[in-house]
Amino acid sequence: MPLKVKGLLLVAGLACIFAACVLVGPAAVTASQAWQALWHPQQADETVRAIVWGARLPRVLLAFAVGAALAVAGVIMQSFFQNPMADPSIIGVSSGAALGATLALVTGLASTSSWLMLPGAAFLGAVVAVATVYLLARRAGRTPVALLLLTGIAVAALFSAFSALVMIRAQRGDMDLVVLWMLGSLANRGWTEVAIVWPYVLVATGLAGLFARYLDVLSLGDEQATYLGLPVERVRVGFLALAAVLAGAAVSVTGIIGFIGLVVPHISRLIFGARHRRLLPAAALMGMLTLATADLAANLSGEIPVGIVTAMIGSPFFLWLLRQREVRAA
Repeated sequence: MPLKVKGLLLVAGLACIFAACVLVGPAAVTASQAWQALWHPQQADETVRAIVWGARLPRVLLAFAVGAALAVAGVIMQSFFQNPMADPSIIGVSSGAALGATLALVTGLASTSSWLMLPGAAFLGAVVAVATVYLLARRAGRTPVALLLLTGIAVAALFSAFSALVMIRAQRGDMDLVVLWMLGSLANRGWTEVAIVWPYVLVATGLAGLFARYLDVLSLGDEQATYLGLPVERVRVGFLALAAVLAGAAVSVTGIIGFIGLVVPHISRLIFGARHRRLLPAAALMGMLTLATADLAANLSGEIPVGIVTAMIGSPFFLWLLRQREVRAA
C-alpha cells in the first residue's frame, strides 16, 4: 500500500476517534448537537455546550498531545540507544516525575498552591532525574550509551525508592492520590493541562523533525556517525533534552502512562518504515490515535485509569515483540 494512502487512513482514523470521543460518554450527545456546540456555541444547548467544551473536547485534545509526546520521545530513545526495547522511562523521566508529584501531593502544595504546582513539580522532578543521569554518565566529555543506560536504570530505581519512602510516611488520603496519579489518567483534566502540554509538543516535535536526518545517522552507531561527520555528543545531548521535555511534559499532567513510548514507535516503523523524516510524524499521529482510543475505552469501562488500559494493550505486544526477535535470531 502506498505511503500516502497509509497516511490518509491514519488521518481518517484520527478524525473518527475524535468524533467518537466527543459524542460518546455517560451523557448522550448527538452528532448534530455536537456540531452545533463546536461551530455555533451561542446557539447550542447550555448543557451540551458544557459537556463538549468543558469536558470532552479538552480531554481528547490532551490525549492527542500526550500520545504524540510519548510516541515521539519513544522514537528518539530507540534511535538514541539503538535498542527497540528503549522508551522514555529508561532515562528516569517517569520516576523523577513521580517523585516530584508525590512530594507535591503529600506536602499539600498541589491543593493549596497555584494550579501549576502539581504539573510543575512533576516536570521539575523529570528534569532533575534526566540531568542527574546525564551528569553521572558523562566521562571525559563523552556520554557512552551503555553507561547512560545503566545509570538511567540505577537513578530511576533510586527515585522510585524515594517516592515509596514518601508514600509510606504520608496520610492515607494522600497515598490514595499518589497511587491514582501514578496509574495515569486523563479524567478531570481541562484546558489548563491542554495549554501546558501542547506548546512543548509542537516545539519539541518540530525540532526533532527538523533534525530527523541526524537520527538516521545516529542509528548507525557512534563510529559510523562520527565517520560521516556528525558531532555525535552534541546531537546526543540535544535529542536527549528533546525526549526529556516531551516525556516530562506529558507525564506531568496525566501521570505515568506506560507502553505508548514503546509500542507506538514499533507499529509506526512497521507501517511507515525506519526513515525518521516519515517515522516521527507518523509516530506522533499514531500516538494520538492510540492514546485517544485507550482513553475512550477507559471512559466506557467506568472511568478506569487509562494507564491500566495501555498496559493491558502494551504488555501482550511487548511479549510478541520479544518472541519475534527470538524467532529472527534463531
